[in-house]
Amino acid sequence: MIDWNRIAELRDEIGAEDFSEVVSLFLEEVNQVAERLRTGVVHEELASDLHFLKGSAMNLGFSRFAAMCQAGERDAAAGRADDVDVDKILKCYDESQSEFMSELDARLSP
Repeated sequence: MIDWNRIAELRDEIGAEDFSEVVSLFLEEVNQVAERLRTGVVHEELASDLHFLKGSAMNLGFSRFAAMCQAGERDAAAGRADDVDVDKILKCYDESQSEFMSELDARLSP
């Protein structure tokens, strides 16, 4: 679900102090889009929203969530927004975020 190697690489690339800031920004931005999707999917914006979520997820190692966003983005862009299981994608995000937050310190400690 989480690519911990990607997370370690990112932390090493930007430093521990900036990493915390990146994580906070990521969670804030993704939570905003996720909340918007929870309150009502706008089919015309779904591909764009999922593209944004996919990119954010890939940067922070949320690999399963990124893959689900990519599949949903592809369907929405092809005019099949009704086929996208947004609830399933958001559930994956919630599970990924929970795993990430609960294991982050242990996974990145020296």
